[in-house]
Amino acid sequence: MVTKQILARLTTLAATLTILIWANSALAASKTVILATTTSTQDSGLLDVLVPLFEKDNALKVKTISVGSGQAMKMGEKGEADVLLVHSPDAEKKFMAEGFGVSRRLVMHNDFIIIGPAADPAKIKGVGAAEAMKRIAQSGVVFASRGDNSGTHAKEKGLWKGAAINPDGQKWYQQTGLGMGQTLNIAAEKKGYALTDRATYLSLKKGLGLEILVEGDGKLLNVYHVIELNAVKWPKVNAQGGKAFADFMVTKQAQEIIGRFGVEKYGAPLFFPDAGKKPESLGL
Repeated sequence: MVTKQILARLTTLAATLTILIWANSALAASKTVILATTTSTQDSGLLDVLVPLFEKDNALKVKTISVGSGQAMKMGEKGEADVLLVHSPDAEKKFMAEGFGVSRRLVMHNDFIIIGPAADPAKIKGVGAAEAMKRIAQSGVVFASRGDNSGTHAKEKGLWKGAAINPDGQKWYQQTGLGMGQTLNIAAEKKGYALTDRATYLSLKKGLGLEILVEGDGKLLNVYHVIELNAVKWPKVNAQGGKAFADFMVTKQAQEIIGRFGVEKYGAPLFFPDAGKKPESLGL
């Protein structure tokens, strides 16, 4: 028969084991940083260079979740990430205003481009972004949209609005609900048009058979910010790890890497470092 004394010891032992398991789980969580970011930073290969450096210098492990900016911010709103790297300025400002983030800092920029087949059936080559959208709509040639509430999709919707066009429901307007790389593959398959960030296009253009037709318009600027999550709203967020990653992204080391990334392979950088700049300098 189990005595009261033995039972008490077993109960104490069970409680101790529970505490140790919880402590080990908490320690493991504190050593992991969940980064919710855009498919463009992942597809371009930039994070493949930056993340290992951060992990080495900080003794932290980064778990990267690559989704659209909208989805990344939804994760932040639910406390399912520790830090965000996104490129949808209007949505980011709303995110901050609602108290989900405690810090939002400029990291880098590149630009969006409109790509399509060399034959260019809509005749958009060299025109402005708004005019290009009008001509695509008038031509009835397929336009592949991410349709996923990403930063790219938000930019695209703004361009349609600026052109006074509502493409929803049109046969030529095909929303994929997929990431940038997969959407470009669909555009290529259908010999259609698409809006994309330059970095993803350059990293995947081999085999696409699509060319840059519209670029350089100020409306096509693509700016990235790093956002730290509000641990007051979500106590389980690894705020310390998230801050460490955010701080790293604006260091001289990271910014120099960003400025060089892509030069050797493409002859030009895929991103331009912006840490410390005033938003007004980028037209924000």
